[in-house]
Amino acid sequence: MPFPFPRLWVVAVTLGNPGDFTPRARQVLQEADLILAEDTRRAGLFFQRHDVAQRGTLRSFFEHNENERIPAVLNALEQGRNVALISDAGTPLIGDPGYRLVRACRNEGYVVTPVPGPCAPVAALSASGLPPSPFSFLGFLPRQTGEQKRLFLTWAEMTTTLVFFERNSRLPATLGVALDCLGPREICVARELTKEHEEFILGRLETHQDMRWDPRGEVTVIIGPPEFSVKTLEEDMDRMLLEEMHSGTPRDVASRIAARTRGWTSKEVYARLISISKANPGSRGT
Repeated sequence: MPFPFPRLWVVAVTLGNPGDFTPRARQVLQEADLILAEDTRRAGLFFQRHDVAQRGTLRSFFEHNENERIPAVLNALEQGRNVALISDAGTPLIGDPGYRLVRACRNEGYVVTPVPGPCAPVAALSASGLPPSPFSFLGFLPRQTGEQKRLFLTWAEMTTTLVFFERNSRLPATLGVALDCLGPREICVARELTKEHEEFILGRLETHQDMRWDPRGEVTVIIGPPEFSVKTLEEDMDRMLLEEMHSGTPRDVASRIAARTRGWTSKEVYARLISISKANPGSRGT
């Protein structure tokens, strides 16, 4: 049955298991006049493997050409054509481009309809055994260590489970940064979701060096919420700060490290550090 009026369809595809491809998603992709895909070659192979009788035009749509594609999409909708957006795997926009396109279509008054289905962060979280609510999805982490630290420190004081994507080859270093910023927590590394070799590796941040995994591909990482319930005593906080200062650690670094303790915000820790620095002017690192 043809669609009654043009719209942008945000279509979820499989993560790997062909049984997760929904009849509705198949219908939309078969009837769409224009299909936007991150990688047109991979999309073409997907259609072949899932027996999708594609009749619409297939166009590339990725991070670096999203803005230039938007006018053409809006023009297609104005001409009464239906447009479908897919990603390489799972649900579009979840770690992938598409937000600007959806916003532009909404602003121009066009209907945007989701065709829900597989989603890696939700699939991993549902089977991880870690607290599922509330959770925050961080997407793909930045590659630079300094940027990773800033990101993790932003979330260090939030009582939420963190979910993000990372490449296997960078995972040990990333988990080391997470430990420095977030402190001891439960973790789950999910790989090959819905595929034959699906695996959930459970452990803790403080012992992540003992975890072993295939260095290839990408994984979904889940870090549990903070595990504190009682605030660290002031005298214990002062002792830790003094130890950091005497070891030559700069004030700002000492503050961030100490912020991993129980129940203290970075602002409170820094204020405490300034007070101790004034009382101990001979301390190194100040």
